Amino acid sequence: MMAGRANSGRAMKPLKTADDPVDVDHLNRYTGGDASLNREILQLFEAQCREMVVKLEELAGQGDLAGKAWRELTHTLKGAARGVGAFGLADVAAEAEKLTNDRLAAIEAVHRLKTKSCAVQLFIEHLLKHQP
Repeated sequence: MMAGRANSGRAMKPLKTADDPVDVDHLNRYTGGDASLNREILQLFEAQCREMVVKLEELAGQGDLAGKAWRELTHTLKGAARGVGAFGLADVAAEAEKLTNDRLAAIEAVHRLKTKSCAVQLFIEHLLKHQP
């Protein structure tokens, strides 16, 4: 995976690979490289992501894709993921956002969202653990 280090108030500088679930360079550009702001944003995103995936799983299980809630949640997750640099997760959310009435496809989409979001959350947890 990756290891990171940063001085207090300085940009997070992980050792990155092409497969990292979060593009920290993108986040640093977005936040001006402020490590404490990055930490706060990543913690907020992590909590928001968990909450949205749980709600999407409930909606998929009920087959409730035609309502506003499915589109709003997938759209919000897509935008939030792009904001922090979790582009793989954002892409999966964008695909899920297009679904309308296919319960099985929604359940499969939630499975993909859970897989991607777990990778992002583990990456964030590891990153924050190795930052001051």
